[in-house]
Amino acid sequence: MSSSATRILLITGVAGSGKSTLGQQAAARLGWPYFEADDFHPPANTAKMAAGVPLDDADRAPWLAAIRARMDEVRATGGHAVFTCSALKASYRTTLLGGTDDVALIFLSGDFETILARVRGRQGHFMKEELVRSQFEALEPPAEALTLDVRQSPEALLAQILGHVQH
Repeated sequence: MSSSATRILLITGVAGSGKSTLGQQAAARLGWPYFEADDFHPPANTAKMAAGVPLDDADRAPWLAAIRARMDEVRATGGHAVFTCSALKASYRTTLLGGTDDVALIFLSGDFETILARVRGRQGHFMKEELVRSQFEALEPPAEALTLDVRQSPEALLAQILGHVQH
Protein backbone atom coordinates (compact mmCIF):
# COMPACT_ATOMS: atom_id res chain seq x y z
CA MET A 1 0.00 0.00 0.00
CA SER A 2 1.45 3.36 -0.91
CA SER A 3 1.55 6.16 1.63
CA SER A 4 -0.87 8.17 -0.53
CA ALA A 5 -3.44 5.37 -0.15
CA THR A 6 -2.86 4.90 3.57
CA ARG A 7 -5.15 7.09 5.61
CA ILE A 8 -5.07 5.03 8.79
CA LEU A 9 -2.42 2.97 10.51
CA LEU A 10 -3.95 0.34 12.81
CA ILE A 11 -1.58 -1.39 15.23
CA THR A 12 -3.05 -4.54 16.79
CA GLY A 13 -2.02 -7.25 19.26
CA VAL A 14 -2.78 -8.58 22.70
CA ALA A 15 -2.45 -6.45 25.84
CA GLY A 16 1.22 -5.83 26.58
CA SER A 17 2.42 -6.22 23.00
CA GLY A 18 3.55 -2.59 22.74
CA LYS A 19 0.66 -1.11 20.74
CA SER A 20 0.45 2.15 22.66
CA THR A 21 4.18 2.82 22.74
CA LEU A 22 4.64 2.13 19.04
CA GLY A 23 1.40 3.89 18.10
CA GLN A 24 2.46 7.07 19.87
CA GLN A 25 5.93 6.92 18.32
CA ALA A 26 4.59 6.26 14.82
CA ALA A 27 2.07 9.10 15.12
CA ALA A 28 4.80 11.49 16.25
CA ARG A 29 7.08 10.50 13.36
CA LEU A 30 4.30 10.66 10.76
CA GLY A 31 2.77 13.86 12.16
CA TRP A 32 -0.62 12.14 12.42
CA PRO A 33 -3.05 12.21 15.36
CA TYR A 34 -3.01 9.20 17.67
CA PHE A 35 -6.07 7.38 19.00
CA GLU A 36 -5.75 4.79 21.78
CA ALA A 37 -8.50 2.16 21.76
CA ASP A 38 -8.57 2.04 25.56
CA ASP A 39 -9.94 5.60 25.51
CA PHE A 40 -13.05 4.38 23.65
CA HIS A 41 -14.10 1.83 26.29
CA PRO A 42 -17.26 2.66 28.21
CA PRO A 43 -16.65 2.89 31.98
CA ALA A 44 -18.36 -0.47 32.55
CA ASN A 45 -15.78 -2.22 30.35
CA THR A 46 -12.86 -0.62 32.16
CA ALA A 47 -14.36 -1.56 35.55
CA LYS A 48 -14.90 -5.13 34.39
CA MET A 49 -11.29 -5.50 33.24
CA ALA A 50 -9.97 -3.82 36.39
CA ALA A 51 -11.86 -6.48 38.36
CA GLY A 52 -10.09 -9.19 36.34
CA VAL A 53 -13.17 -10.14 34.29
CA PRO A 54 -12.60 -10.66 30.54
CA LEU A 55 -14.79 -8.74 28.13
CA ASP A 56 -17.14 -10.67 25.86
CA ASP A 57 -18.30 -9.83 22.35
CA ALA A 58 -21.32 -7.92 23.66
CA ASP A 59 -19.02 -5.74 25.79
CA ARG A 60 -16.75 -5.08 22.84
CA ALA A 61 -19.44 -4.22 20.26
CA PRO A 62 -20.06 -0.57 21.30
CA TRP A 63 -16.33 -0.07 21.86
CA LEU A 64 -15.46 -1.26 18.35
CA ALA A 65 -18.31 0.79 16.86
CA ALA A 66 -16.95 3.92 18.57
CA ILE A 67 -13.45 3.30 17.19
CA ARG A 68 -14.83 2.72 13.68
CA ALA A 69 -16.88 5.91 13.94
CA ARG A 70 -13.72 7.88 14.76
CA MET A 71 -11.89 6.23 11.84
CA ASP A 72 -14.73 7.27 9.55
CA GLU A 73 -14.54 10.84 10.91
CA VAL A 74 -10.83 10.92 10.03
CA ARG A 75 -11.66 9.73 6.50
CA ALA A 76 -14.50 12.24 6.12
CA THR A 77 -12.13 15.12 6.86
CA GLY A 78 -9.45 13.81 4.48
CA GLY A 79 -7.10 13.23 7.37
CA HIS A 80 -4.71 10.53 8.49
CA ALA A 81 -4.40 8.91 11.91
CA VAL A 82 -2.75 6.16 13.91
CA PHE A 83 -5.04 3.88 15.91
CA THR A 84 -4.17 1.12 18.32
CA CYS A 85 -6.62 -1.64 19.17
CA SER A 86 -6.24 -5.25 20.23
CA ALA A 87 -8.66 -6.29 17.44
CA LEU A 88 -8.19 -9.88 18.61
CA LYS A 89 -10.78 -11.56 16.39
CA ALA A 90 -11.39 -11.50 12.66
CA SER A 91 -14.93 -10.27 13.32
CA TYR A 92 -13.57 -7.29 15.28
CA ARG A 93 -11.26 -6.40 12.41
CA THR A 94 -14.22 -6.66 10.02
CA THR A 95 -16.07 -4.11 12.16
CA LEU A 96 -13.06 -1.80 12.10
CA LEU A 97 -11.93 -2.31 8.50
CA GLY A 98 -14.88 -3.66 6.54
CA GLY A 99 -15.39 -1.86 3.25
CA THR A 100 -12.12 0.08 3.47
CA ASP A 101 -8.87 -0.14 1.56
CA ASP A 102 -6.94 2.68 3.19
CA VAL A 103 -5.66 0.98 6.36
CA ALA A 104 -2.15 -0.31 6.98
CA LEU A 105 -2.70 -3.17 9.44
CA ILE A 106 0.15 -4.13 11.79
CA PHE A 107 0.01 -7.14 14.12
CA LEU A 108 2.42 -7.24 17.06
CA SER A 109 3.02 -10.91 17.77
CA GLY A 110 4.49 -12.28 20.98
CA ASP A 111 4.50 -15.49 22.95
CA PHE A 112 2.51 -15.88 26.16
CA GLU A 113 5.52 -15.74 28.51
CA THR A 114 6.92 -12.55 26.97
CA ILE A 115 3.55 -10.80 27.08
CA LEU A 116 2.78 -11.97 30.64
CA ALA A 117 6.11 -10.59 31.86
CA ARG A 118 5.38 -7.25 30.22
CA VAL A 119 1.88 -6.99 31.72
CA ARG A 120 3.25 -7.92 35.16
CA GLY A 121 5.72 -5.06 34.85
CA ARG A 122 3.07 -2.40 34.20
CA GLN A 123 2.06 0.03 36.89
CA GLY A 124 -1.43 1.51 37.18
CA HIS A 125 -3.00 -0.09 34.10
CA PHE A 126 -6.50 -1.56 34.33
CA MET A 127 -5.55 -4.68 32.33
CA LYS A 128 -4.60 -7.30 34.90
CA GLU A 129 -2.20 -10.18 34.32
CA GLU A 130 -5.07 -12.64 34.95
CA LEU A 131 -6.58 -11.48 31.65
CA VAL A 132 -3.55 -12.26 29.48
CA ARG A 133 -4.61 -15.87 28.97
CA SER A 134 -8.09 -14.76 27.83
CA GLN A 135 -6.44 -12.46 25.29
CA PHE A 136 -4.53 -15.38 23.79
CA GLU A 137 -7.61 -17.60 23.88
CA ALA A 138 -9.59 -15.02 21.88
CA LEU A 139 -6.74 -14.20 19.49
CA GLU A 140 -7.21 -14.96 15.81
CA PRO A 141 -3.97 -13.63 14.27
CA PRO A 142 -4.66 -11.63 11.10
CA ALA A 143 -3.28 -13.15 7.93
CA GLU A 144 -3.65 -9.83 6.10
CA ALA A 145 -1.39 -7.82 8.43
CA LEU A 146 2.29 -7.03 8.55
CA THR A 147 3.23 -9.30 11.48
CA LEU A 148 6.11 -8.17 13.69
CA ASP A 149 7.83 -10.06 16.53
CA VAL A 150 7.63 -8.01 19.74
CA ARG A 151 10.97 -9.38 20.94
CA GLN A 152 12.63 -6.96 18.51
CA SER A 153 13.72 -3.57 19.83
CA PRO A 154 11.14 -0.79 19.78
CA GLU A 155 13.38 1.07 17.33
CA ALA A 156 13.45 -1.87 14.91
CA LEU A 157 9.68 -2.31 15.17
CA LEU A 158 9.06 1.39 14.55
CA ALA A 159 11.35 1.38 11.50
CA GLN A 160 9.43 -1.56 10.02
CA ILE A 161 6.07 0.08 10.71
CA LEU A 162 7.11 3.37 9.14
CA GLY A 163 8.64 1.57 6.17
CA HIS A 164 5.39 -0.28 5.61
CA VAL A 165 3.30 2.89 5.71
CA GLN A 166 5.67 5.02 3.68
CA HIS A 167 6.69 2.59 0.91
